[in-house]
Amino acid sequence: MILLKEKQEFSKKKQYIKKNTKKFNQVILALFSGGFSTFSILYCVQSILPVFSKQFYLTPAESSLSLSAATGMMALGMLFTGPLSDVVGRKLIMSASLFIAAILTIICSMMTSWTTIILFRALTGLALSGVVAVAMTYISEEIHPSSLSFCMGLYISGNTIGGCSGRLLSSILAEKFSWNISLVIIGFFSLISSCFFLYFLPQSKNFCSISINFYSFLNRFYLQLKKPELFILFLIGFILMGSFVTIFNYIGYRLILEPFLLYQSSIGLLSTIYLTGVYSSPKAGILIKKYCRNNILIVSLCLMVTGVFITQCDNLFIIILGLIIFSSGFFASHSIASSWISSYTKTAKVQATSLYLFFYYLGSSVFGTFGGFFWFHFKWYGILMFIITMLLLAIFLSFKLKKNKNL
Repeated sequence: MILLKEKQEFSKKKQYIKKNTKKFNQVILALFSGGFSTFSILYCVQSILPVFSKQFYLTPAESSLSLSAATGMMALGMLFTGPLSDVVGRKLIMSASLFIAAILTIICSMMTSWTTIILFRALTGLALSGVVAVAMTYISEEIHPSSLSFCMGLYISGNTIGGCSGRLLSSILAEKFSWNISLVIIGFFSLISSCFFLYFLPQSKNFCSISINFYSFLNRFYLQLKKPELFILFLIGFILMGSFVTIFNYIGYRLILEPFLLYQSSIGLLSTIYLTGVYSSPKAGILIKKYCRNNILIVSLCLMVTGVFITQCDNLFIIILGLIIFSSGFFASHSIASSWISSYTKTAKVQATSLYLFFYYLGSSVFGTFGGFFWFHFKWYGILMFIITMLLLAIFLSFKLKKNKNL
């Protein structure tokens, strides 16, 4: 039986992990392994959506459900797995989630019905919520405040490499063998990454378990939603991830058509563009220390708008340039918004982080499938106008934040 302690009994001095120490490097390595596993599993289907459409006779919007079901259930699960970690501990929740998700991915590869594939993808997303909801809370609790933005940027960079690897590997394996083989191999790679995570991640030093009171549980969420500043950041996260997933969900469908006629593996290579996040995420964390956080966010959002606009061109190299600019702006924006949540919130950090990530991945689920409507009726021009409209709304919300003196 788990013995629960109240937070007021936690009187020990906080032992933060500082930059350039052995434990800091262990945290980065562990979170990299966990992020690699999480996001390779989550996004491995994105680059093979046209393969699903062809094999199961699906529309692009129907095929996108393989990703939207996972991100949607992840968003829902994060509302509960985050607070659950307040009781049983951060590392336990994250480790169990990684192993369960890897096993579900292997099982999903054996399914022959589209309905059961969607079911297992949804369960996989639910399992992964335990990692995504808790990792940022772990960072904000254990890492010294002076290194928080930098560490958050490195964590997001690790997620980027995992998502890139999953997309690239699945597209190559699906073309050479089948989508089933690609999921099996990614599942086994994720099991190995989960072992690295379990071994290297230090136990929490600044964590104190608490009992769950249902009224208090709901009230903490309500109190965070009441704060206008946080709610605006939640909406910005919703738009950010929704825009990012939409453009990469449907760019593959565009590039398999004339005048491009690219192979599936070639489309998968576009995932290397996400590696821009390895640079732009930590760079944004450094820049916000020198300049106004809000100004850097607005500039990053403007980069996204510019990148989307450039992709309207029918030249492949210019499209790639546009995607690079868009991705750089996206990862910088996400790094700023997520660290902003952590630094602004003084109490109930796990609820604030869970809500941000709930909106963030809900945007992925909603936009990712809804974008299929614009692709079906207006092709790439529809996708472009949909994303630009949403990003302009995010810029407007950012200016509202700028007027707030509390931020």
